[in-house]
Amino acid sequence: MMTELPVDQVRTLLAVVDEGTFDAAAAVLHVTPSAVSQRVKALEQRTGRVLLVRTKPVRPTESGEVVVRFARQLARLERDARAELGMSGASEPTRVTVAVNADSLSTWFLGALTRVPQELRLCFELRREDETRTAELLREGLVMAAVTSSADPVAGCSVRALGRMRYVAAANPDFAARHLGGPLPDALATAPVLAFDRDDDLQDAFVRGLRGRRHGTSQVRHHVPASEGFAEAVAAGLGWGLVPEVQARPLLNAGRLVPLAPERTVDVPLYWQQWKLDSPALAAVAKAVATTAAETLRG
Repeated sequence: MMTELPVDQVRTLLAVVDEGTFDAAAAVLHVTPSAVSQRVKALEQRTGRVLLVRTKPVRPTESGEVVVRFARQLARLERDARAELGMSGASEPTRVTVAVNADSLSTWFLGALTRVPQELRLCFELRREDETRTAELLREGLVMAAVTSSADPVAGCSVRALGRMRYVAAANPDFAARHLGGPLPDALATAPVLAFDRDDDLQDAFVRGLRGRRHGTSQVRHHVPASEGFAEAVAAGLGWGLVPEVQARPLLNAGRLVPLAPERTVDVPLYWQQWKLDSPALAAVAKAVATTAAETLRG
């Protein structure tokens, strides 16, 4: 049982993962590297699992990720308890780590954080990641909460629907006249296209939906891994792309973008996942996020 794991061994494993080596963890814990190694081995014997891959830096195995996540949750509960008891160190700000996708970060998420009561004295550490991969950071115990496209809760986490982020296919007017004069499905498949990064499949899926075939977009692909930069690159005529509706609207109104298929938008469902902890800090952040999402995203 997880509750039977020795706290000193669990904390030692976390220190090794965070610091990257046994020697660095020993320096942080003020013990010898031999003591660190013995604690980790003892924990592996107790669990009957290999918890670390001994590389440089070390990395947790799948079983190790479970223990690391438990260790971070345990530390969070301890800090909350110390704060409620008014113990030493309780005056330090509480750090909340969240994984969030770039488009949410650039459009509505920061507004949510401003709604968190300032008297809670929270420090936010945001990890920007694609919404299809933010759950991985949660699973690895690297963050306490995440905006994700997955409705399946990570083990030990709760999940709630936030709404849908709408995207519109758009292009610079001159670009559209030059590259998109023929039938739209075929034209989009050969015209230069923008993608967030190599893992971004949004544009390809859009073209596949139009053509009814497996083939995606052009081989002329520009990667722009920044939400604001992506929208500006489309407006500048570098290629066509799917732009968040809230970013596209002013550019469309200004004539810098034209819609390519107004009747065919793309909605990406977003969810909030967080550790199942009775933590005032997490509860306050979750409330602010849900409230702002309800005002900003589509239901």
